[in-house]
Amino acid sequence: MLTKTPSEPTVRPDLPPRVKRPRDPRLDVFRGVGMLIILLAHVPNDHWALWIPARFGFSDATEMFVFLSGMASAIAFGRLFDREGIVMLSARVIQRIWQIYWSHICVFIVIATLMSVAGNKPDGTSYIQSLNLVPLFTDPAPILWGLMTLSYVPNYFDILPMYMVILALMPVMLLAERLNRHLPLLLMAALWLSAQFYLVHLPAEPWSDRPWFFNPFGWQLIFFLGFFLMRGTIVPPPDNRWVMALAIAIVVITIPFAWYMVLDASAFFREAAHVLHPLTDKTMFGLLRLIHFLALAYIAFHAVGVGGHRLIHPRVYPATRVLMKVGQQSLAVFTTGMVVAQIIGIWLDHVGRTPVWTALANLTGFALLIATAYLVAWFKAAPWKA
Repeated sequence: MLTKTPSEPTVRPDLPPRVKRPRDPRLDVFRGVGMLIILLAHVPNDHWALWIPARFGFSDATEMFVFLSGMASAIAFGRLFDREGIVMLSARVIQRIWQIYWSHICVFIVIATLMSVAGNKPDGTSYIQSLNLVPLFTDPAPILWGLMTLSYVPNYFDILPMYMVILALMPVMLLAERLNRHLPLLLMAALWLSAQFYLVHLPAEPWSDRPWFFNPFGWQLIFFLGFFLMRGTIVPPPDNRWVMALAIAIVVITIPFAWYMVLDASAFFREAAHVLHPLTDKTMFGLLRLIHFLALAYIAFHAVGVGGHRLIHPRVYPATRVLMKVGQQSLAVFTTGMVVAQIIGIWLDHVGRTPVWTALANLTGFALLIATAYLVAWFKAAPWKA
């Protein structure tokens, strides 16, 4: 009689063994870079934010974050759907939305508490007022209900709610792909067009008709482009010099329509930027934002080499390894960054935004995000089980 010790796993001979796919360094490194950029973008009046990529083009780190999240989701959620079906996929999506929902609630409460403790800025302006949190403290009952139902979403807190709605669309998109590989593309286009023509939006506050700053039905387009590119449903453009030349031209031509120094100096470009605004609108995810981001993504992904091999070259790997760790723990790093950004802003309000203080504050913020990534990875590894 054969016996099996409790430590031996049960093996199903009818199923192929699961082989863990190596992580794509491009996804983790660029997500790590995006997390650092997003920190700078969230610090109030940070001079370093004048030099982030968003100041030189129509797209910014939000597109990077959403697109790469779509690619990463294709690996995690797409494979689960292929292996286990729609029920297990839906359960996993619900679990992830649950995690993000409570992360959103906790971040809101922490920042609201921080703003109330911080009091006023040196000029007398209330920190509570600066984030549109006054209604929360004057009439909390309807605001708390709005917070829990996501019908109260101040601008600073809008990315995670958008991401939850996009995740909820994933089972629909994968079922559509199973019916016909072109069907999810039609759904993506239809939802995006509905946002462009203001047919669908979600309320951001109970006392007005202001919608969410990030319309998820517009932004799902960039998420699912990354998702279906990673799955192979969408064929990426070829690697040739003409496509690269076109991508570079798009990025360069865009600069005078977005860079504040050109806009401040030229009435022509200011007027042109105003005319183009419906196509560069961030709330609805305008068409020119998509074109600009895809051009940047094409340049970046080919610049790092096939499979991102240049990112793991011995000369750069010490730096990229840190960025990979940050990118791997994107939710924890992002939520930490939202809190840290406000702390940095409060600190700079009181010590002054000199080059030295700004550099010290931003570098400290980077260090805190990196430390968060390593700490969360350590906890996830459950070293106490060893």
